[in-house]
Amino acid sequence: MIKRSPSLTDQAKAHIKEQIVNNQYEGGRIPSESDLANELGVSRTTIRDALSRLEIEGSVFRRQGSGTFVNEPGLQIKSRLDEIWSYEAILQAHGYTPSTVLLDVHEKQPNELVRKSLNLAADDSVTVIQKIFVEDDEPVIFTENQIPTRLCAGSFTKDDFRLPVFQFLETLCRQRLNYYLSEIVPVSADKRLAKILGISQRKPLISFEETGYNDENEPVLWARSFFRDDLLRFRLIRWGV
Repeated sequence: MIKRSPSLTDQAKAHIKEQIVNNQYEGGRIPSESDLANELGVSRTTIRDALSRLEIEGSVFRRQGSGTFVNEPGLQIKSRLDEIWSYEAILQAHGYTPSTVLLDVHEKQPNELVRKSLNLAADDSVTVIQKIFVEDDEPVIFTENQIPTRLCAGSFTKDDFRLPVFQFLETLCRQRLNYYLSEIVPVSADKRLAKILGISQRKPLISFEETGYNDENEPVLWARSFFRDDLLRFRLIRWGV
């Protein structure tokens, strides 16, 4: 039996996805909506919605008159770009055992891009959190999150800053991260990035430049992340119209 928080659909989806990943469905055939509803103690509508979400993300496919089946090619997508994940979870989904290194936390005046993205006044500052996500001793991701300092009033420990940024915002700043507006930007590693990520200068990297918004549609975070594409790849399914 599952509980009511988070949503029943989200919990049903997570349960079915876990069973899929663990090869629990014989022959790749998903049980009927009725069987799943009885197993989890929810309505068939909840199961139908959960299966629809899994179909949209490519984890299952439906065959008219035959049922719902595991979509093996779709399982190559380890993390979805249209969902908010912690980078620890992304690395775990790729088979790594990650750790987080907190490089630096400091306060500064933001540049014009960040100021405009966060709708800051001329005298507003930001708190900058820089982290590396590591597999064994190998750096995989470098992130820099900038949060309006007025949202971070209080006393924090280093462990607080090691939290995934959406947990930090919700737990310690009372700001739920509702969504990101993201740009995928190809870059060439400069001297600083090369040293941080342990790569050669001018090596191509993928980066995300993102502005995070709360439930009131207010910007509460500007972030930039850099990924080593020799250790981490993103995939997506592009549907026909």
